Amino acid sequence: MRAMWKGSVSFGLVTIPIQLYAATENKNVALRQVHEADGGRIQYKRFCSVDGTEVPYAEIAKGYELPGGEMVVITDADLAELPLVSSRTIDVLEFVPLESIDPINFDKTYYLEPQKAAVKPYVVLRDALHKASHVAIAKVAIRQREALAVLRVHNDVLMMTTMLWPDEVRVPDFAFLREDPPQVRPQEVTMAGSLIDSLSEPVFEPEKYSDSYREALEALIETKAGGGETAKPGPTGAKADVVDLMAALQASVSAAKKTRKPATTRKPAARKPAEDTAAPKAAKKPTVARRTPKSA
Repeated sequence: MRAMWKGSVSFGLVTIPIQLYAATENKNVALRQVHEADGGRIQYKRFCSVDGTEVPYAEIAKGYELPGGEMVVITDADLAELPLVSSRTIDVLEFVPLESIDPINFDKTYYLEPQKAAVKPYVVLRDALHKASHVAIAKVAIRQREALAVLRVHNDVLMMTTMLWPDEVRVPDFAFLREDPPQVRPQEVTMAGSLIDSLSEPVFEPEKYSDSYREALEALIETKAGGGETAKPGPTGAKADVVDLMAALQASVSAAKKTRKPATTRKPAARKPAEDTAAPKAAKKPTVARRTPKSA
């Protein structure tokens, strides 16, 4: 695993330097959008809706749209000036029983690994949490977003689960909740309880279950690949005028680092190459080098 964040856990006067790792991963089968006729990958460009020009990555900012349609443009410099008190620190605020937190509040889970010189205080906090049967409520900022978090022990490792803010959890507002409840007979409740008892297990064992759809999709892909049902798209046609998005982003970043000036933009209809030192010149072709598309 690769550490995605470095910081420290702070509670009281104790500071524990740690590294953060994603505790889960998405196992969905990645499918690309392709042209059904020949398997060619579908590609996209970034265009400005106002002047119709392609926008280099270095010129892209963030924006917040007001109710009237006006756009508030927010740059990286603006975001850098915003205060993040908990930046690089997991600040423990209090300790509570885990049962007092509804799972609807949970967001993403991470593993916490102690740095070499901090193993002892890490183990002390881990064992104290385990003995107290409590979890720690903390505040943390990751990728310029502040969140509440829960620190708990799992398999002898401290785990951190970020939580949603209270106003991010929707309140159910359904018509049947405002109506008189239907009359339920005691026998019906008893029968439902019997069904629950018949399907009850002492503990949850996730290993008993599997993603049958993913398994079937993987089997389908293997069958098609083994039977030669694949497509190998040829070179992009002269009339396609498609720019490889990744190559375009790399060229834009390189240009921004070298010149620190906005890259020259051009209209899609123009065939003359723009003056761009980051990409080779070629008559009547995009200034960014293409890559031969591969099958999904």
